[in-house]
Amino acid sequence: MRFVPQLLAVAAVSFIGSQLLFAVDGNPWLTLIVGVCAAASALWVYRWVVRRTEHRPTTELARRGAWQAMGWGTLIGIALFALVIVNLAFLGSYDVEGWGSVTGALGMIGFMAAAAVTEELLFRGVLFRIAEERVGTWIAMVSTGLLFGMVHLFNEHATVWGGLAVAIEAGGMLTAAYIATRSLWLPIGLHFGWNFAAAGIFSSEVSGNGATFGLLQTSTSGSTLVTGGSFGPEGSLYSVVFCVVVTLAFLWLARRRGHIVPRRGRADRNAVTATLAR
Repeated sequence: MRFVPQLLAVAAVSFIGSQLLFAVDGNPWLTLIVGVCAAASALWVYRWVVRRTEHRPTTELARRGAWQAMGWGTLIGIALFALVIVNLAFLGSYDVEGWGSVTGALGMIGFMAAAAVTEELLFRGVLFRIAEERVGTWIAMVSTGLLFGMVHLFNEHATVWGGLAVAIEAGGMLTAAYIATRSLWLPIGLHFGWNFAAAGIFSSEVSGNGATFGLLQTSTSGSTLVTGGSFGPEGSLYSVVFCVVVTLAFLWLARRRGHIVPRRGRADRNAVTATLAR
C-alpha cells in the first residue's frame, strides 16, 4: 500500500493549491504565481515521498530532458486542440468575435500548470504506475482512465458523455504518452498545452468548469456532439477522434520500445519458464 502516502501527499498539495487559487481568483498575476508555486511544490513533494516510500530515484521525473519533453508536449497539446477548433470553425460552430484578455491568459498559465502537474502526478504518477505493476498496462490504463473521467463528473456543467469523452481522450492519450516515454514530463506538457489552449487562447469551457477569458473573445453554436455543448470542446466528437489517433500512435511507440507490461500472472509464468530453460 505504498501508494497511499504518495496519493495523500499529492492530493494535499493539490487541495491547498486549489484553495489558494480560488482565494486569488480575479487577480491574474497572483493566479500565475500561486499556480506555478503549487505545481513546483507538488513535484517536490512527489519526489520526496517516492524516495521515502519506494527507496528509489524518481526516474519518471528525471531532470535530464525535462524541459524539452514538456515543451514538445505543450506544443502537441496546443496544436491538437487548435485542430479541433479549426474543424468547429469550418462548420460554422465556432466564431471569433474579437480580442479577449492578455492578463486573463497569463493567469491561465498558472492555473493550468497547477492542474496539469497535480493531476498527472496523481493519475499517471501514482495510480496508473502502481496499478500497472499489479495488473499490467491494459487493465491499468482502462481503469485509471475511467476513474479520471468520473472525477470530471463533479464539475459544474458536467455530463455523462463529457466524462466518458475525457476518459477516452485524456485517460487514454496522457496515459499512453507516459507508457511510451516512461516519463511524466510529456503528459504534463500535453495536459497543460491542451488545457491552456482551451481556456487561455480559445476561451472555451474546460471539462464543464464554466466560461473562461483568454486571448480571444469567442462563441460556439450548433450540435452538442460537434461542439461539446456546455461541457466544452472536450465533449466534441472531433476531440475524441483526434485524441484516439494520438493515443494509438503513442501505444504503437510504446510497443516498439517494449514498454507494455503484461498481467502479473503472465509475467510470473514467463519468468519461471525462462528460469527453467536455462
